[in-house]
Amino acid sequence: MVEPNPKNRLNREQYARLKAEMATPYRGLRLFIYVAFGASGLVGAFTFFFRLLAGRDIDSALPNLALQIGIVALMGFLWRWEQRQQRRP
Repeated sequence: MVEPNPKNRLNREQYARLKAEMATPYRGLRLFIYVAFGASGLVGAFTFFFRLLAGRDIDSALPNLALQIGIVALMGFLWRWEQRQQRRP
């Protein structure tokens, strides 16, 4: 026997949450990836910054530091963009 209207079995909060998940699937996973990659970039930037400060491998440390800073900036941009997309009606 099939229920006539499955929407009646959910309360309003559950229905709104499911509807939001349908509009933006895997949002939680994307946010986790942004945080994880941003944290990894921060650790890398910290490491390469102190290598530069110590004067070791300057030829390879400077481009790597720039790359790590770029990754952190990109993840911050994507995080903010995701937050703005959620606030839109």
